[in-house]
Amino acid sequence: MKILAIDTSNDVLGVGLVDETKVIGEYITNLKKNHSIRVMPAIERLLADCETKPSDLDKIVVAGGPGSYTGVRIGVTIAKTMAWSLGIPLSGVSSLAVLAAAGRYFPGLVSPLFDARRGLIYTGLYRVKDQEPVIIKEDQNIPAAEWAEILKDTGEPVLFVGNDIELHRETFRTALGERAHFTAVGEFNPRPGELGLLGISRPEENVHTFTPNYIRLVEAEAKWLERQGKVTND
Repeated sequence: MKILAIDTSNDVLGVGLVDETKVIGEYITNLKKNHSIRVMPAIERLLADCETKPSDLDKIVVAGGPGSYTGVRIGVTIAKTMAWSLGIPLSGVSSLAVLAAAGRYFPGLVSPLFDARRGLIYTGLYRVKDQEPVIIKEDQNIPAAEWAEILKDTGEPVLFVGNDIELHRETFRTALGERAHFTAVGEFNPRPGELGLLGISRPEENVHTFTPNYIRLVEAEAKWLERQGKVTND
């Protein structure tokens, strides 16, 4: 089984080709550039280098969010289009779960995160068992300081993973002290190969109804709904 993995959910653009036993190839960049014009050439180059035709693919796996609203939408749209046109299954994996997999050798909890601006983060809490990130607390959008207090109450060491941990390092170190651990720079990027391997066993999504997990409304939508009286501030 050959699986194509696509992740454009944040600044990192990643595409990977895997089978059940190995990562065949990966393309990764961490640049603030337009994913919409770069992802298809990246896919085409990866498949060509790996001597794989689109018709050889058996499944598409996509990072379904959370993350950048535009980025998540780009990846999911391309994944759905390819799966539909090729007539193959589509599976989605949490963008945070892909990051959490980097903590497979850490003897504690793993908190992957993306910055969501204004002191907020996208995060969740995982424990990696048998190479699989197991959800302890669901992915959510929460103030970093509030999340730090929640993690403090667990009483366990926590490993933070992701390119944005530097923005919140002091918040977590202050709250958790020596129980706060941070991955090395080389492990900040989510691996598309990891995404593909995690997606092998994920259930098939309905290609027509599958939607990204944005977790929160984008600012423009929230303001529009508020003007319509559909969202109220507590």
